[in-house]
Amino acid sequence: MADDLFSSVYNPDVLSCLANLSNDEVFTPPDVVNKMLDMLPQELFRNPDTTFLDPACKTGVFLREIAKRLLTGLEPQIPDLQERIDHIFHKQLYGIAITELTSLLSRRGVYCSKYPNSEFSVTPFDDAEGNIRFRNVKHTWVNGKCKYCGTSKSTVLGGDERGQTLESHAYEWIHTLKPEEIFEMKFDVIISNPPYQLSDGGYGISASPIYDRFITNAKKLNPRYISMIVPARWFAGGKGLDDFRNDMLHDTSIREIHDFPEANDCFSGVQIKGGVCYFLWDRDNKGRCKVITHRGSDVGAPVERDLLEKGCNTFIRYNEAVDILHKVMSFHEKSMENLVSSRQPFGLPTTYHGHKEPHDGDITIFDNSGVSYDNISVISKNYEIVDKYKVFISRAGSGSDAFPHPILGIPFLGKPKTASSETYIFIGPFDSENTCNNVMTYIATKFFRFIAMLKKVTQSTTRSVYTLIPQQDFSKPWTDEELYAKYGITEEEIAFIDSMIRPMDLSGGDADAD
Repeated sequence: MADDLFSSVYNPDVLSCLANLSNDEVFTPPDVVNKMLDMLPQELFRNPDTTFLDPACKTGVFLREIAKRLLTGLEPQIPDLQERIDHIFHKQLYGIAITELTSLLSRRGVYCSKYPNSEFSVTPFDDAEGNIRFRNVKHTWVNGKCKYCGTSKSTVLGGDERGQTLESHAYEWIHTLKPEEIFEMKFDVIISNPPYQLSDGGYGISASPIYDRFITNAKKLNPRYISMIVPARWFAGGKGLDDFRNDMLHDTSIREIHDFPEANDCFSGVQIKGGVCYFLWDRDNKGRCKVITHRGSDVGAPVERDLLEKGCNTFIRYNEAVDILHKVMSFHEKSMENLVSSRQPFGLPTTYHGHKEPHDGDITIFDNSGVSYDNISVISKNYEIVDKYKVFISRAGSGSDAFPHPILGIPFLGKPKTASSETYIFIGPFDSENTCNNVMTYIATKFFRFIAMLKKVTQSTTRSVYTLIPQQDFSKPWTDEELYAKYGITEEEIAFIDSMIRPMDLSGGDADAD
């Protein structure tokens, strides 16, 4: 009876249907879970003493798929099916649900009953939780933000002011300084797909990552293995992730990373800017990391290498790009970053809008609605650049997530008496319009945008994206053929660049005004 009930409930198609319900709390398809489990030493599933924890249960799919492997692996040692089920669910599998609803869903998927002390559970527990717990944890507010997760008191769902009927999204695993005290036991494997972000109360739709906190707290327990699937934005750092990125890229216990530059290749129908990745952290087996890139149905050959590329303080997510970058860096040329402005280059925010028609003495200002006009007195930064030639380029991403990708927006000429809002950054200044035109031919090359791609993981194109791109002689225009010859790029490498970068037509970027 237990065998029939267990088999009838463990239907991967049901959870596959739930795999794309949210971008922040993405449900994991069973096939992805099993690929993550494949990274682990399979003898773990033949050991009756191995313990597993999912600190962010949503559907229970991780625990469910682990249970299926244990049921097979432990059969020689525990031949009786019911005894085997009882042992696995009571002594080897543990979970922490992220909401009350997901606790019920997880228990239903794992124990075949949302209340494991009921007659319908495949294994009897004395309480209604079993080993999958949920606690209605509260945020701890300090100056309007939670000191654990950084979410804003004014925007959090639920919370003290709105009663206890709504979820607070104060996840137990990251709302404690001592996660080891939750179950008061050690775990061999911590594996999960944690929530990705929470609103931080910033301008517009602003959110801070929290998945890094799940990984950090998992490491505090010092398990033998950690495997999590998370956004790949940590490759480049940024908002709240710089310290975490530094720790991860220097952590030689990370032995395998599967990288999906397009999240849709992992989570069907889900868009996550910068893609996603899952990794294996191996406490007792340090060394280089095996990096595998997934692009559609194409799975690249694994390459073992250091996560932090020497000489550029960067993780290069594409194995094929490493040799290309080494060739470029061997010239030791100045970086384009030195010519690129910071965000909000003239002190004008994205929300700035000037006059629709120019008044006497006005300068031209490029903003998110196109072109406007205003007195130069509105400029608070880089005042001396207003009367110089420069090149403007959008700070936002360009195009869809699909490759080949434009990577950058189309640049356009900034003549003297021009400025921009935060919508754009500028490259320059330069002495002439001709020099600006030559710079734009360089930006239009696939070579330029390919090197930019190596630092561009998020939609936003900040100054740091241009760090690895070398400056050229801008007394002349540039073509890809000249650049490939200069740096010794092979035909195979050119083919890879072509597969990643879309051609750019500069005529589409004519946004300058007299």
